[in-house]
Amino acid sequence: MASPAGHLRPGRYLALFALIVVVLYALVFFTGSGKASPKLGIDLQGGTRVTLTARTPDGGQPSRDSLNQARQIIETRVNGIGVGGTEVILDGNNVVITVPGNQGDEAKNLGRTAKLGFRAVLDAQPVTPTPVVPPVTPPASGTPKPSATGTPTSPSTPPAGGGGEAGAAPAQAPSTTPTTPSAPSSSKAATPAPSAPPADGSIDAKTAQEIQAAKAIRQNPALIPANATNQAATAQAQQLEAQAMASISCTPQDSNKPNKDPLVGNDDPKLPLVTCDTQGQEKFLLAPEFMPGTDISDANSNYDSQRGGNVVNLTFNAAGTKIWGDFTSANTGKRAAFVLDTEVVSAPNITTAILNGQTEISGSFTAASAKALADSLKYGSLPLSFTASDATTVSATLGLASLKAGLLAGGIGLLVVFIYCLFYYRLLGILTILSLVLSGSLVYAVLVLLGRWIGYTLDLAGIAGLIIAIGITADSFVIYFERLKDEIREGRTFRSAVPRGWARAKRTILASDGVSFLAAAILYWLAVGDVQGFAFTLGMSTVLDLVVVYLVTHPFVALVSRSKWTFISNPKHLGLGAVQELGSHRKPTKPVVGGANVKEA
Repeated sequence: MASPAGHLRPGRYLALFALIVVVLYALVFFTGSGKASPKLGIDLQGGTRVTLTARTPDGGQPSRDSLNQARQIIETRVNGIGVGGTEVILDGNNVVITVPGNQGDEAKNLGRTAKLGFRAVLDAQPVTPTPVVPPVTPPASGTPKPSATGTPTSPSTPPAGGGGEAGAAPAQAPSTTPTTPSAPSSSKAATPAPSAPPADGSIDAKTAQEIQAAKAIRQNPALIPANATNQAATAQAQQLEAQAMASISCTPQDSNKPNKDPLVGNDDPKLPLVTCDTQGQEKFLLAPEFMPGTDISDANSNYDSQRGGNVVNLTFNAAGTKIWGDFTSANTGKRAAFVLDTEVVSAPNITTAILNGQTEISGSFTAASAKALADSLKYGSLPLSFTASDATTVSATLGLASLKAGLLAGGIGLLVVFIYCLFYYRLLGILTILSLVLSGSLVYAVLVLLGRWIGYTLDLAGIAGLIIAIGITADSFVIYFERLKDEIREGRTFRSAVPRGWARAKRTILASDGVSFLAAAILYWLAVGDVQGFAFTLGMSTVLDLVVVYLVTHPFVALVSRSKWTFISNPKHLGLGAVQELGSHRKPTKPVVGGANVKEA
């Protein structure tokens, strides 16, 4: 049996709702940026769409599993760095990243392969501008002209050789290369010399393979013949290394063109590598990778006040700590290169053994680039390398036009609901309008805070969910008011009908909102993209509808039923006059002995 009306204290419910609203808007205005505006999706504020094209070393088609793994890692990076409203989808062999607002640069960083490896520096040479060659007097007869792929200058000739860099291990030191006496197999001894590099400084796939194959002879003693009578293999390997160092161009690629070097992001960690630093100021001959970047357990960035620059701090796992400690102990005074996507980001001298499993990468980092690198390393390297084949700015014009049309339609619908409530329920209709306004203020504050705390962005689909939720909220009021009519129709007064009508109506309201929320939750779980935004706002608004009905609508109706002002409490002014007149001719059902009910005519 329902509690009598006197047991309800409407003031407490209304005070609790007012406290909730005050707390929410205090958080809106006094936390974060303090701006009372929700984050908008790309369809409402515009943004950037970046298309990343996958590349493989052999130029073939990437596997679907690799593409899906890359998409998942990019989504993990999105969640980790807090780029809200970003959508990552697969389009054939491309990964399309859509970012709202002015976060386009962050979207481009999301596609970094972030394949980090640690290599020993065998040789390092500063990059010098190409000198202007003056006209040369033709050589005397019988003197052959050097060919494009002839014997390069001896490593001791250049002004910046292996011994010219402090702490670098000389690449051509005789002690580092075993003698190669016996007749080698023709496939190893006759490795073809690489062709002349193109004018733009890029390296074609065939040349890259030849260079790495020749360097493998130089670095792997098992590939060097044991017969001392044939030392040509070693000499040829040294020659091809020098050719590789001479042929590589450290000129930065044109940002408007995809990188043509097939080794970028695809270098073989088991083979040596000839590459440049990220600034194009130094070229390196590097040994095979002795530790992969997968042995990194954590990465973060900060500003090093002593050096006056941004650095990336790395923490290794147990295996990485041992490898790094052993390497630094055995190579004190030499250089180690941190190679990211085939480029050297830092090549410091090892001054002491590092046994605590921590180190740092220094370089020409800005705060943003250091954070982007740390985040990329923290959340995993991509299984494929990508080039940003397309980056376009998405205008919000179409979305704003759709928003205006949607808001106009929602406003018209809301106005019709208001007119209907005023016509049908009169003063109760005013309570409906007030409850809808308070519900809207609650939803708006929650949207602002969700955008600030979890990066939720409001898009057109989300707004559609909010408009539909207006109908769900209004439906709760209709259920309650119609239940009041049923009670008054049975002969009860308006005051006594309120608690009894609420006791029965709230079960129906809970069932109705429960079904709506369950449908929204299932839709959110199964759907992706914009449909998830629709389901999220629909489910959130359904929950807040219950808050408003319990803490605002019912207490307000209870206050009206107890009002001493005849104008307010008069059922005729509440749209209940007709049912009251009908109920005045009936008396409530009375129970009799035996449990049977007697129905009056």
